[in-house]
Amino acid sequence: MVDVGKWPLLSLLRPLEIASIRQACVFGASASEGIYCTQDNEVYMLGLNCSNCLGTGDNQSTIVPKKVECLTGKRVLSFSYGSGPHVLLATEEGELFAWGHNGYSQLGNGTANQSMVPILLSANFLDKKVKEVACGAHHSVACTSEGEVYAWGLNNCGQVGSGSTANQPTPRKVSNCLQNRVVISIACGQSSSMAVLDNGEVCGWGYNGNGQLGLGNNANQLSPCRLAALQNFCVLQVAFGNAHAMALTDGGLLYAWGFNTYGQLGTGNKTNEFSPVQVMVEKDSRVIEIAACHSTNTSAAKTQSGQVYMWGLCRGQSVVQPHLTHFTCTDDVFACFATPPVMWRLLSVEQDDFLTVAQSLKNEFDNPETSDLKFRVEGKYIHVHKAFLKIRCKYFRSMFQSHWSEDTKEEIELDQYSYPVYHAFLGFLYTDNVDLSPEHAIGLLDLATSYCENRLKRLCQNIIKGGITAENAFILLSAAAKYEAQDLEEFCFKYCVNHLTQVTQTEAFWQIEGNLLKEFISKASQCGAFKN
Repeated sequence: MVDVGKWPLLSLLRPLEIASIRQACVFGASASEGIYCTQDNEVYMLGLNCSNCLGTGDNQSTIVPKKVECLTGKRVLSFSYGSGPHVLLATEEGELFAWGHNGYSQLGNGTANQSMVPILLSANFLDKKVKEVACGAHHSVACTSEGEVYAWGLNNCGQVGSGSTANQPTPRKVSNCLQNRVVISIACGQSSSMAVLDNGEVCGWGYNGNGQLGLGNNANQLSPCRLAALQNFCVLQVAFGNAHAMALTDGGLLYAWGFNTYGQLGTGNKTNEFSPVQVMVEKDSRVIEIAACHSTNTSAAKTQSGQVYMWGLCRGQSVVQPHLTHFTCTDDVFACFATPPVMWRLLSVEQDDFLTVAQSLKNEFDNPETSDLKFRVEGKYIHVHKAFLKIRCKYFRSMFQSHWSEDTKEEIELDQYSYPVYHAFLGFLYTDNVDLSPEHAIGLLDLATSYCENRLKRLCQNIIKGGITAENAFILLSAAAKYEAQDLEEFCFKYCVNHLTQVTQTEAFWQIEGNLLKEFISKASQCGAFKN
């Protein structure tokens, strides 16, 4: 499963919000905008809101997700974004919505005015359903369920495919070599467009200054042209980067062409290619997926063996041939190595009932149905599993040795610490986390010291630091000194000195035994706390 938290923007979301995600996409010039769709078919946006691309009805940025009300109940089928950015979204019902930047009429509504909310485009599609959308920098392309292609927006290089360089304010059907043909997928570079036909042919149009149309030259094309160099292959997928393109054949072969300054073609050099060249990814393994994005110069591929490779501009470095990664999906390449770290597609997050080992153990803590031992503390029970405690804790490993009486017991009384402390400790063994108040964390710190649980000791210290106040500062200082937690003791001492007036007026300060009080006054005076 893909971890959407790998994208910095989505890492701002709360766990419950992340758990609700069905689809997501991070986009924008700095990967500073994001959209996600929930299991309940609600659409949320967050981020910088450049050119009103969040579609929330205002021009305000937000790190708190905002719901796009007019898209509630819509199941999103396809999503794409431009450089403005402008945004296109197609639903499973075949509706097409557009919003955001519109300086070149890339929203397709016949104006050049930005839109703060999604606009429904329908008039120029003659009631046909849109199944896929793709955006270049400032132009838009849509493919209908019947395999027709429409394009609009900026057309200075012919990227709309109308046969001229005049901008196109509304969706216009792309014809020429696409006439009466069925297109199965589309892709856009910054100022170029490409389509894959149902017979495996590829057609391209628009800017070609770096050979990104794969036609063997660098002349712009104002109308779709068939990519003759691949005519003997059946192409399943094309991917367009900023100014380079890749094609995947039904035989698992990868071809690339176009701009290569950063090695994004994967050919082992930085020479532009005007015609497709085969890229060797992994010996004796077919390529099953390719990935690129018009706003990056990064390329990625996944092989039949499950290996993921990357090349091109990767975190500022030029990688000129496919490099094996530890990732399990191409999406992670863009999250961790692309500049900017955008998504190359609308990401679908699998939802299933699979639980990791960590999740399963967390669920079994204090579960009387599966436990084989219960601790009795202050009249309350905590249900645990002997074998697991022996694995996780040296103290329990010793306790449950065969010659100890505890090894045969099903119930054990514990009275050294309070119920909240024991419950937090045992919960920590199952989850690696602690949820406890600073006051109770003092007792847990004592337990952690006694049981030689150093990581737990550090967690307790962090809890105490985060919960220190004038009222409890001296109590915490006393506990830190008692349990020889030097970093915590120094932290509490500095806090007491910095808030000396408030601390000395608390009841806790005057209840501390004499020696500690004398030591504090002596040390504080050395720090100049009592100077006029």
